[in-house]
Amino acid sequence: MPLEDRLGLPLSTSSHEAAFSYRDGVDLMLAGWTGTAEALERAIAIDPDFALAHIARARVHAFYQQGDLARSKAMLARELVAKRGTERERSHVETLALAIEARLPEAIAAMRQHVEAWPRDAVVLSLPLGAFGLFAFSGMADHDRARHELCERVAQDYGEDWWFLTMYGWAMTENGDVARGRGVTERGFNLRRANAHAAHAVLHAMFEDGSIEAADRLVDDWIPGYDRAGILHGHIRWHQALGALEQDDAARALSIYADVLQPSATQAPPLNIVTDGASLLWRLSAYGHAVPDALWRDADAAAQKLFPRSGLPFADVHMALFAAATQNHEALAARLAVIEQRLADGKLPAGEVVPAICRALLAFADEDYAACVQMLAPVLTDVVRIGGSHAQRELIEDTYIVALMRSGELPLARGLLEARLHRRPSLRDRRWQAAMG
Repeated sequence: MPLEDRLGLPLSTSSHEAAFSYRDGVDLMLAGWTGTAEALERAIAIDPDFALAHIARARVHAFYQQGDLARSKAMLARELVAKRGTERERSHVETLALAIEARLPEAIAAMRQHVEAWPRDAVVLSLPLGAFGLFAFSGMADHDRARHELCERVAQDYGEDWWFLTMYGWAMTENGDVARGRGVTERGFNLRRANAHAAHAVLHAMFEDGSIEAADRLVDDWIPGYDRAGILHGHIRWHQALGALEQDDAARALSIYADVLQPSATQAPPLNIVTDGASLLWRLSAYGHAVPDALWRDADAAAQKLFPRSGLPFADVHMALFAAATQNHEALAARLAVIEQRLADGKLPAGEVVPAICRALLAFADEDYAACVQMLAPVLTDVVRIGGSHAQRELIEDTYIVALMRSGELPLARGLLEARLHRRPSLRDRRWQAAMG
């Protein structure tokens, strides 16, 4: 009888030990937990010809921007699965390899075909579902809805699976069904508490429904059991820092930054290092709190090493935060030149919103708030195309609202704040309303 993964799909290995280590590694990866790489390495050591273990290990390398290692392991997995692998495994390897190679349109097409045939292949299904997933970074304007619809189509295939409930609930939350999303995610979280993605998804729902104090307690209670090397450790504390800012507690937000987000302290993947750090420092400054110049300089120096060239729009926007805050006009001009060329060549799926945001951020930092408003107004509805989550993208809307207030466009600012408060409670938005009279 063939060995299977946790969801009942056959595995092309004859080693019970290799299959066990692979299942363990995949579950740890789907939970965002430490020990993932070690479990997959054990599976590979036991059965060096086990293609699925190699491609899963390649995906973990890709999380940490270890591109050469990821691509070489993906290439090996392709060779191995061609010699010893089922049709499902060959499709699995190819789909993950395309994603690792950043061939997004091909990866999305392959993923859709694969999920249609094998909906319970959670590793492949995970590719489009995250804030940094295939859908989010495809340039799609409706990626929130696309994730939700995909989960709806396969929900009957998963039932009360802890991983699927986590991602299904998060997709609901991001697509605007916050109350239902929180409930579904909490079901998954209760099934497996050692699940960073579930803790993270619950925090997103709490952000959207205004449960700031409950979110703070959740992090305080849960985070001691999660190793600082966990892929989402810093990002979960970033959510706690956003809650501190909601309470107007800049000192606590800066303390969290110093503890887990600044480059010298974090163990996060490169994209999180850049985006979490830049966005928190920018929010602090935009909300009127003092940010020491040294924090910006140190974070910018680290970011320039991690993302020296333009590539991913979500990263480019956050690199623009650094360039604007440090007044590095030359660096931003160089990055914008590449972005504009890609746009002209039809190779920037996110479109004109990317350079518009970058220029608006520089105008904001230069205190030319009217120009910032003029640049952002036409593209606000397209900000979703840069990817990430709603909580992350709200940085751009916050910048726009502050620019409106500082340029005297108070009726427009009030209108946006009223619309947001109609959608969810916010102590910060109430303070801004009060400040305008």
